[in-house]
Amino acid sequence: MTGFARAEGNIDGIAWAWELRSVNGRTLELRFRLPNGWDSMEAGWREIAGKALKRGNVTANLTIKRQSETRLELDPAALEQVLKIATDLHRRIAGSPPPSAEALLSLPGVLRQAQADQQEERAAAAADVQAGFVAALGDLVASRQAEGERLAAVLTRQLNEITTLRDTAAEQAAGQPAAQRARMLDNLQTLLRETPNLSEERIAQEVAVLASRSDVREELDRLSSHIEAAHDLMREAVNIGRKLDFLIQEFNREANTLCSKSASAALTATGLKLKAAIEQLREQVQNIE
Repeated sequence: MTGFARAEGNIDGIAWAWELRSVNGRTLELRFRLPNGWDSMEAGWREIAGKALKRGNVTANLTIKRQSETRLELDPAALEQVLKIATDLHRRIAGSPPPSAEALLSLPGVLRQAQADQQEERAAAAADVQAGFVAALGDLVASRQAEGERLAAVLTRQLNEITTLRDTAAEQAAGQPAAQRARMLDNLQTLLRETPNLSEERIAQEVAVLASRSDVREELDRLSSHIEAAHDLMREAVNIGRKLDFLIQEFNREANTLCSKSASAALTATGLKLKAAIEQLREQVQNIE
């Protein structure tokens, strides 16, 4: 499910801000983008988010800004790496100027916040930042719930459309077994006149089997049961996404069998409309937690 939330604050000269974004996903995937030195807090925040969310691709972005000047220090490994790259390029490009100290120091990662400042920053702001994360997470959940209420109306409308198509299919299929049986008997009687040695009893058994295979009442009854189960889940309204995923597979199973058993153009057309409506329902179910 989609949603967005933001929380920000300021403590001891340190300004922080959380931005949480959620898009649709079959499972829960959490991605944290944290400033240097805050990685140790991620495990706890993941646990908090995992208790509040069950599905979706969620990105949590934390920014930290110190309003006073921070003490910088050189990252020797980063400097060595960029110096080697810059020197190699200088040798390969004739007439290029040699790398300057100013240019190298301006590259990301070469200068970093002093470790002592990072530790002081976390100690001063950790509790406030975590409270902000919890607040933003609550707003994200509320945002997703609001979307869920809108989706509930869409799903109900789609389920009603499927119910109407199911009822239409029932009317069109009501006489199908008898019609199939009569049609096959007529054809076989013609065959018997031409080939009198065939056993009429055996032929009648085969006709009965073929007629039963064209009977779609069981599929329609199961489809009605699945529709009612979907409505029950909608009323339950708690962590129903995966249950609806499974149920939609059963919807598709019955629609496919209905089409394969159809013996009329009208029933086939209704079956195809039914499959299209179920596919639209499946797409919306992907948005449900």
